[in-house]
Amino acid sequence: MWEIIRANQRRAATLVVLMAALLLLVGYALGEALAPGAGLGGLFVAFVVWVGLTLISYFRGDSIFLALSGARRIEKNDNPQLFNVVEEMTIAAGLPKVPDIYVMDDAAPNAFATGRDAQHAAVAVTAGLLESLNRDELQGVIAHELGHVKNRDVLYMMMVGIMMGAIVLLADVGARVFFFGGGRRRTSSRSEGQGQLVIVVVALVLMILAPIIAQLIYLALSRRREYLADASSALFTRYPEGLASALEKISHSTATLASATRATAPMYIVNPLGATARGLADLTSTHPPISERVRILRSMGGGAALSNYEQAFRSVTGRAGGVIPTSALAGGEHGPAAAPTAPDTSARLERVRQTTDMLWRLNQYIFLTCPCGTKLKVPPAYVGREIACPHCGALHMIQCGAA
Repeated sequence: MWEIIRANQRRAATLVVLMAALLLLVGYALGEALAPGAGLGGLFVAFVVWVGLTLISYFRGDSIFLALSGARRIEKNDNPQLFNVVEEMTIAAGLPKVPDIYVMDDAAPNAFATGRDAQHAAVAVTAGLLESLNRDELQGVIAHELGHVKNRDVLYMMMVGIMMGAIVLLADVGARVFFFGGGRRRTSSRSEGQGQLVIVVVALVLMILAPIIAQLIYLALSRRREYLADASSALFTRYPEGLASALEKISHSTATLASATRATAPMYIVNPLGATARGLADLTSTHPPISERVRILRSMGGGAALSNYEQAFRSVTGRAGGVIPTSALAGGEHGPAAAPTAPDTSARLERVRQTTDMLWRLNQYIFLTCPCGTKLKVPPAYVGREIACPHCGALHMIQCGAA
C-alpha cells in the first residue's frame, strides 16, 4: 500500500499548497482593495490566520472534532464485538496501534476516523450504526475508516478543511467591510487611477470566487479519498459485499446526524446531511454517490484486490483514469473475495439491546440482577435509595458501582 500512500501524499500536498496560495491571494487582494498599499498587511493577516488554525488543527483537531460530534470514548467491556472488529482490521491494515474507539449517541448510522497519524488515530461510530449493521457490514465500515488512517487521509482532510474555512471567513469579512464600511475609500481610490480600480475589481472577483474554488478543491480531495478507502476496505476484509451492504443500509436511513455540520461532513463515511441525495445534490456533495460506490464494490468480479477495484471503478464510472496508482496495481496486492466471516447470529433486536446497555453504562447507570432473575438498570440519581423489583417486590439498596 505504500505506493498509494505516497501518491496520496503528493496529490494532497499539491492541493494543500493550492489552497494556501488561494488563501494568501485573498488576503493580499483584500488588503489592497480596502486600503491602497496595504496588500502586504492583508497577506500577513491571512498568513497568521492560516498558521494559527493549522497548528490548532494538527495538535488538537482530533479532540475538537470528537467533542463537536459528541463522541465518548469506550472500553472493551462496553462493546466487545466492536473492539474485536477494530482490532482485526487494525491487524489487516498493518497499523502500529489500535485506534481509540468512540461512540456517538445518535440514531443516524454513520462513522468517521480522525487523528494526525496512525499513532494518534481514533474511530467513532454512532449507536444507530451498531444497531443497524451485522458483523460483516460493521467490519466493512471499520475497514473503510482505517483505510483513511492507513492512507494518511485524516490529517490532510483536517488541514484542508481548516484552510477552506479560513478562506470563507476572510472572503465574508472582506465583503462585509468592503460593501458596508469602505464606500468612501473605494471612491477615493478610483479617482487615483485605473490601476487601483483593477485591484478593486480583482478583489471583488476573488471574494466571490475564492470560496467556490476552495470548495471545488475540497471536493476533489475528499471524493477521491472515499473511493480509495472503499478499495482499502475490500482489500482488508476480502469481502466487498460487507461494505456495499452497509452503505445501502446507511443511505436508506431517514435519521439525520444532529451534530454534523458542513465543516465536519466530509469526515464521515456517508454525507450526514442528507446528502447522498439524488440528482444535483450528488454533484455538490463531498462524497461520491452511494449508488455508484455500491455498484463498484459489487462489480469486483469475485476478487478483493486493488486491481479488481480499479477495473470495477473504470467499468462503472466509464472514466479512463482510475483511483489506484499504476505502481500499486503492479505491486501484487492480490486475493480472492472471501465468504462472510461469520453467520449473522445477532438479530437486530439483540444488537439494539447491547447498544442500549452500552449507552446506559456510559451514562453511569447501575446494573443489578434481582434473585428472581430480573435485570434492573437504575439511574445514578437513585444511589443511596432503596427500590423494589417490579416483578417480585424484593427491595434493593442502590450503591455506587453495583453490578
